[in-house]
Amino acid sequence: MDYIIPLNGWAAGEREYRWQAGIKFFQKFDNSEILDADVAIVAKAVKSGHYIGVDLDVQGSVTVPCDRCLEDLTLPVDAHPSFSVKFGEETVSEEEMREGSREILLVDASDTDLDLSQAIYDYVCLSLPMQRVHAEGKCNPDTVKFLSQEPENEEAAETNSPFAALKGLFNEK
Repeated sequence: MDYIIPLNGWAAGEREYRWQAGIKFFQKFDNSEILDADVAIVAKAVKSGHYIGVDLDVQGSVTVPCDRCLEDLTLPVDAHPSFSVKFGEETVSEEEMREGSREILLVDASDTDLDLSQAIYDYVCLSLPMQRVHAEGKCNPDTVKFLSQEPENEEAAETNSPFAALKGLFNEK
């Protein structure tokens, strides 16, 4: 599926585009962290003279492995980025960057389409939390039990430690 807005051939006004993004969309970006996805995208494009503005509404859910127990974890996606499309290889001034809350997408003057695939992918990934864990008590109990096990005695803990060989390193002379 293409996530494209044609830039030429339409009169001033507003157009709306609707797409779905599933796991195949994320596989195209070689994202192995996202195991499943169901994301709805609505793009509203407004053209007025040489100005084109695009407002995205990206909502749904993605499934990722839990950082703690590695079981599937479904997380919500809710992003609402806005873009202003600028044509050519012009640079964007600081004043333009501070104007409003819209990002500026520079598009080559010869381009006839605006492909939003990368922007959609980026905003879905940015909407995910840094730490992806189940709510307290919802992780796989067997994994949590294994992770919280303490060594039976202190001597066994020192022997099993990967740092056990370094224990007397600075004391030997």
